[in-house]
Amino acid sequence: MFNLDVLFSVSNIILFMAIITRLSGLFMTAPIFSTYPIPMQVKVWLAATIAFILFPIVQYNTSFVVPNSVPALSLILLKEFLIGFAMGFCANIVFIGVELGVNMFAVQMGLSASQALNPASGGTSPVITRAYTFLAAMLFLAIGAHQWLFSALYNSFKTMPIGYTFNFTPEIVGQIVTMTSQLFSIGLGVALPIFGVLFITDVLLGFTSKMMPQMNIFMVSMPLKIYLGLILSLIFMRPMAEYISVLIERVLTNIALMF
Repeated sequence: MFNLDVLFSVSNIILFMAIITRLSGLFMTAPIFSTYPIPMQVKVWLAATIAFILFPIVQYNTSFVVPNSVPALSLILLKEFLIGFAMGFCANIVFIGVELGVNMFAVQMGLSASQALNPASGGTSPVITRAYTFLAAMLFLAIGAHQWLFSALYNSFKTMPIGYTFNFTPEIVGQIVTMTSQLFSIGLGVALPIFGVLFITDVLLGFTSKMMPQMNIFMVSMPLKIYLGLILSLIFMRPMAEYISVLIERVLTNIALMF
């Protein structure tokens, strides 16, 4: 029989709070969990269920000391939240980079006026950006990246155990900053093929307007660039999916090595 006094002891309750706090930080910034309008009740129950599964494993592998004051407990919970938040943020870098890159060539296509609610950012963005966001989400689930993320979270309880030790070393902070700086390279890699063709199209339309001043280039260029951009999006969809998959695998590998 279970001894309820031991099971619901102060140390066990605080340890469970620390585990669910790290999970809450992860869910706040991780792809899928933070980029789509999942009901808060579902997130809470999912975090509680995962914390309940991890609790005996973490309890067995840690020498957790119960804090003797509220400020000490607050610091521990803050550290746990920051670890989960940092893991989710690093995993979400690919989604942010894809959205940044698609917005670049969407403006070049002339779709900046067709705004719609984008659940990935919580704001409005061109419709084609939503399409690429859904593509990234499907790739994230198709390659099992969510399982990699939870595996990295599980290993983080071994490499960064719950306690008073502050685990954010200068090396980890530097790696997080380096991964964040890759946002622009990811966005440029996504946007460059289509953006380059549209830019050349603009240059050719400019030469055409000089050679035929009587032609209304503005009325011709708008539907032409939209049509050309959509055709290029379909042509580059498969290479783009492979590129995004490689990026997701690379980012999750760095997260596993970092945490």
